[in-house]
Amino acid sequence: MRFLTWNCNGAFRKKFSSILHLDADILVIQECEDPARTSDTSYRDFAHNYLWVGPTKNKGIGIFSLKEAQLEKVPLAVDPLELFLPCIINSKIPLLAVWTRQANSPNFQYIGQLWKFIQSHGAFLDSPFSVLIGDLNSNSRWDEWDRWWNHSDVVRDLSKLGLRSAYHEFFHLQQGEELHPTLYLQRKLQRPYHIDYGFFSANWNVSSVEVGKPDQWLEYSDHMPVWFDVSL
Repeated sequence: MRFLTWNCNGAFRKKFSSILHLDADILVIQECEDPARTSDTSYRDFAHNYLWVGPTKNKGIGIFSLKEAQLEKVPLAVDPLELFLPCIINSKIPLLAVWTRQANSPNFQYIGQLWKFIQSHGAFLDSPFSVLIGDLNSNSRWDEWDRWWNHSDVVRDLSKLGLRSAYHEFFHLQQGEELHPTLYLQRKLQRPYHIDYGFFSANWNVSSVEVGKPDQWLEYSDHMPVWFDVSL
C-alpha cells in the first residue's frame, strides 16, 4: 500500500495529474481546494472518492483514494485546532491527515496544534494500524528549551501511542538529522527544511520511503511529495 503526502501550494486542480504516475493508494494533500465547490470537471472526476476539510473552499486538506478504498470521516471535535482530518480506511485503519497551522494561537502554533490534538484525541491514534501523515511545519531543530510541546515532545508522545516516523526508521536517522528536504522555502534551494512526515504503528512494515526531487517538483510547489510503501 502506498501513502503519499504533498503540500501542493494551492491550485491542486491544475496539478493533480503531475502526481498520478506515483500510483499512490492514499493521497493526503495540503492546501488543496474543495472538489465539491470547483467548476473544474477534471478535478471533480479525479476526486471521485475523497474527504476534505478547510477554512475556505480554496485551501484545505484532502484525503483522496485512487484505489477505491473506503474512506469514513470520524466526527472528532477538532475545532478550533488546525488542521486535522481523521478518518477510517476500510473500516480498519485510523488515518489522521495533518496540516498544522498558526490557528490564531499566540502560544500553540504549528506543532503545538498537533500536541493539543494528541492531548484531546490521542485515543484515536492508539491502534495497531494507525497512520499519521502530513505537513507538520516542524522539525526538532527548532525545539525551544522552555516549551513542553516541542517537536521532540510530540514525537515522544506519538511513540507512546506506538507510532514511529517511517522516514527516520527507513534511513536510520535521528530527528533533526534528515538528509532529504521536503520544503524549499520560497522555492529557494538555499533554504531547505524537512517538515513533512509519515508516522505508522508497529504492525506496518515499511519497505520504501521516497522524497521528491526539487528539479521535478519546484515548478509545482515549495514542498516535495513524500511517499511510503507499507504493508500490514
